[in-house]
Amino acid sequence: MPARAEHMARAAWRAIGGDDPSFAALRFAGDGGLPSTFAVSDLAAAAIGVAALAIGELAQTASGTMPPVRVDRRLASFWFAKSIRPIGWRMPGVWNSLAGDYRTSDGWIRLHTNAPHHRAAAERVLGHPGDRTDVARAVAQWGAEDLESAIVHEGGCAAEMRSSAAWTRHPQGAAVGAEPLVRIIATEHAAERTWTPQAGRPLAGLRVLDLTRVLAGPIASRFLAGFGASVLRIDPPDWNEPAIVPEVTPGKRCARLDLRNPGGRATFEGLLAQADLLLCGYRSDALDRLGYDDAARRALAPGLIDVRLDAYGWSGPWARRRGFDSLVQMSSGIAEAGMRWKAANEPVPLPVQALDHATGYLIAAAAIRGITVRLTRGHGTQARLSLARTAKWLTGEGEGVSSPPLAPESAADVSPAIEATAWGEARRLVPPVAIDGIPMRWDSPAVELGSSKPAWS
Repeated sequence: MPARAEHMARAAWRAIGGDDPSFAALRFAGDGGLPSTFAVSDLAAAAIGVAALAIGELAQTASGTMPPVRVDRRLASFWFAKSIRPIGWRMPGVWNSLAGDYRTSDGWIRLHTNAPHHRAAAERVLGHPGDRTDVARAVAQWGAEDLESAIVHEGGCAAEMRSSAAWTRHPQGAAVGAEPLVRIIATEHAAERTWTPQAGRPLAGLRVLDLTRVLAGPIASRFLAGFGASVLRIDPPDWNEPAIVPEVTPGKRCARLDLRNPGGRATFEGLLAQADLLLCGYRSDALDRLGYDDAARRALAPGLIDVRLDAYGWSGPWARRRGFDSLVQMSSGIAEAGMRWKAANEPVPLPVQALDHATGYLIAAAAIRGITVRLTRGHGTQARLSLARTAKWLTGEGEGVSSPPLAPESAADVSPAIEATAWGEARRLVPPVAIDGIPMRWDSPAVELGSSKPAWS
């Protein structure tokens, strides 16, 4: 077993309350790594491995036997990019053309303008530039920290490139550094339930209410759907993320609700009351502002497994700041370390959105362990995770990782099964995990957001 992947997986398994005897079932195989100064392939293998281990542990509650769990590091690395392989069509949509890294008067900043309201915020601060050339010219007049603050104050998303040392000194970096990788809190006892794991499909019959978007949360619910969970994703009427929807919606039903009107709220409350799991990726105060704080959610669904993530952590001055994987990489020193490693003259991010993907699998792992705990001890669970804390999990392994390149993708890495998605036929990569007697597969193809009614099937 690769020592670094094992070390990282063990830390994550303990963070979600797992025990050492169960961890012994996990094995890794495969050599090579994604090009980075950080251990990205080990991160991928560890995160996926811990989620798969949680599936095995849940299955053990019914069978009495812990199944072996094997993770292919190479396939895990590929899954941290894209799993879908379209046949005769291209992924729909593109991200906004103004998003990206820009040189300031004293460093670098990344603008995240993919959502229309985030682009509008940046444009207001920068004087409504017309194209990237205009943006670059406007950004160059600002100091990075001042521009970051101005755009965030306007309701947008931006991140100054900081070094790891600067992030450690920063009040938010210090706050995140003091947080656990996954914060687990036991809640009240659940109502009596007759559900038990099914052989070969351990999550079948579990209801997952998915309030997440780009990208960690949808990765988590895709994993849960892959082992049989009934996932209902809810989006606001005006939200879309076309560039990634085919990647993340297999096995799910996707609906829309407006929680600002009485009808939408009544429907949501009915769905939540029947849910086993709630995944939420909105900012930490978003549900509170809608009237659904911790106490309200528990009152609607006693014993709920309530898993939430945010970008910059759950404490500190940035606890409610908007953020995405690429921004956290800039803030936390990852992009600056990549620039030094590559001897480049601009920020160098990780080769994949590893913070999103790793956090997604940790979310899935925490959710599944919550179900196991509810079965064996009778109480619900709250779990809290963040992209910034996952970044510390990765950077804590140090820089200067050296490994040979991964062998290129081959035909054998792609499943022969055809997935009839809403956009056309496609195939998926072979799953990166193998759990004896428990295949990872999806019962329905990828679908458009808003394609279903907001109701449990």
